Amino acid sequence: MSNNLGEFIRKHRERLRPEDAGVRAIGRRRTPGLRREELAQLCAVSPTWITWLEQGRPVSPSPDTLARLAEALQLTAAERHYLFTLAGKLDPASEPERNSAADAVLRSVAQISTPAYVLDRQWNALAWNDAAAALFTGWLDRGEAAPNLLAFTFLSPVARTLIDDWPYRARRLAAEFRADCGRHIDDAAIEGLVAQLAAASADFAAFWQDYDVTERAGGLRLFHHPEHGRLAFEQATFYPATRRDLKLVMLLPVIEP
Repeated sequence: MSNNLGEFIRKHRERLRPEDAGVRAIGRRRTPGLRREELAQLCAVSPTWITWLEQGRPVSPSPDTLARLAEALQLTAAERHYLFTLAGKLDPASEPERNSAADAVLRSVAQISTPAYVLDRQWNALAWNDAAAALFTGWLDRGEAAPNLLAFTFLSPVARTLIDDWPYRARRLAAEFRADCGRHIDDAAIEGLVAQLAAASADFAAFWQDYDVTERAGGLRLFHHPEHGRLAFEQATFYPATRRDLKLVMLLPVIEP
């Protein structure tokens, strides 16, 4: 977490007059703004925690604490959004807008002619088109709700024959997932998924324990399809500006020499 977060909170704390925050000003004050102790009281945290946060120490405010900070500091909607962005957390108060953005992303997949799908933070597929279902036999063609890419890769025998050079791709996938969920590694849903996969797949458990971290980039993806044989695609991954917890993956056909 960058100290930009701490500086942002300190600046807004010093700008807010005690009387505007409903705090009774007692005694002589060196600055016109709120004291750290006063902000801490308004947010139901300790003054030491506020001090550490402003100093950029490794403390991680929860979404609820950030919401209390935003309310106590009387932030505007834009300022609140910036606060949550700096902290790397999702604002629970923005769900209606987030859902609207998600709907637009999910609807767009059907309009894409090449294989395309949308993954959430746990890499569950929330939407995909017919081309993706035809390519990913054993994953997107089974009619399941939100089928998981990691579960398919590590637990389905089909994946080991469909995905070219499965050992390399599976190891890389685990490293990409660790990088992708780094900010939310303590999320209960992600912890549960990792525990389930580690218990069911010795390969995943070994790869996960290696602590490899790799960005989820594009590149050549090769498949051995049961009906169409060897297929090659160039992968492109896009993150919607308003829903960074979602990713749109497109596979563009490549004609190999």
